[in-house]
Amino acid sequence: MSNLPNTLNSYWLWREISSKLGVSNPAYKYWSETRNLKLNNKYLFIQKNTLPQKHEHVEKILTDLSGHLPIKYASDKLHVNEHIFSYDKMRLHKEFEYKFVEDVKFVNIKKFFTEFGIRVGRNSIVQLGKIKDLEIGPESTFYNLKNDYGVVVYE
Repeated sequence: MSNLPNTLNSYWLWREISSKLGVSNPAYKYWSETRNLKLNNKYLFIQKNTLPQKHEHVEKILTDLSGHLPIKYASDKLHVNEHIFSYDKMRLHKEFEYKFVEDVKFVNIKKFFTEFGIRVGRNSIVQLGKIKDLEIGPESTFYNLKNDYGVVVYE
């Protein structure tokens, strides 16, 4: 499966870490052994098992984000408007599982891909949208979803 739904499998949300520890926002910059990941220049994540030893205890109470992505990042990667994940009235909204962590809304992309049998290669580009708006080419795979929506995977 693509690295898209597995992006955060080994990361914690920095906002949650700083909140639980009561440390300042730029504290992670001074932790030399701690690796981080930034998505959309907005969301910062700290790699699991790289926190300084005196802060490792907090990992037991942090939220696991495996299979999840922030809705803004997911919408960018799936080439779809963010509204699909934000509003109950959107037709596909109920097809996704959501999780809130420190006021950041995450969508479970891995579960969605698995439930609909969508196979995505490592370097594939994925487009989600109304069937009439999708560009289906000879080097792509089309997956029909509910309510006139579909997914196209470009290899």
